[in-house]
Amino acid sequence: MNFLIGAFKPACNISITFSDGKSRKQVPMKKENGKTIMVSLFQSKESIAGKVSIEPLQGKKIEHLGVKVELLGQIEMYFDRGNFYDFTSLVRELDVPGDIYERKTYPFEFSTVEMPYETYNGANLRLRYVLKVTVSRNYGGSIVEYQDFMVRNYSPPPSINNSIKMEVGIEDCLHIEFEYNKSKYHLKDVIIGKIYFLLVRIKIKNMDLEIRRRESTGSGANTHVETETLAKFELMDGAPVRGLLVT
Repeated sequence: MNFLIGAFKPACNISITFSDGKSRKQVPMKKENGKTIMVSLFQSKESIAGKVSIEPLQGKKIEHLGVKVELLGQIEMYFDRGNFYDFTSLVRELDVPGDIYERKTYPFEFSTVEMPYETYNGANLRLRYVLKVTVSRNYGGSIVEYQDFMVRNYSPPPSINNSIKMEVGIEDCLHIEFEYNKSKYHLKDVIIGKIYFLLVRIKIKNMDLEIRRRESTGSGANTHVETETLAKFELMDGAPVRGLLVT
């Protein structure tokens, strides 16, 4: 039994490290198994460099057809797990066919990488960036190791950020005007606005304000929309009167 268990173990240990891993910012990432790990954070057009170490298990050698490292940007739909759309794919060949008898380390670098999209984990899909190391072999299958990392792209505040005004209501019954102080917000921003009751001829018990995240996947007839309420606030308890202003 121990022999059978050992037969399915990988013939080597593979580790992937970033050159600036100790000084680079680390952020939490939730894995598919529910566990949270800390990974390195990058921005678009940064260079990604590091080392790949391959160490055969004691008493074993690795006969291989080549070693390579890939930088992949992938989109996976949850209803089609395991099938990825690669929007970024870069490859560096690390070694020619041969044998590995002891620990061997390969440096790699991907210079000024275009990573236009941010890492995203949603209700129906995920967008991820990953380093993939492959030790190709004729028998026993190739040995593959992955190293996730995250991408966040920052941009300066917009030079023009106009306010938003919107009118809603029911004809001859209710007329409400919404006003927001700007149209673009950053993730830690404060939303400031006003609500004007211009016409009220129906009974209103209360008014709540919700902030929702809307995720749309697919296209055409296959479009699927998922909405999640991020926050909910009570703005008014009781009936409004004409001319009431809520801020």
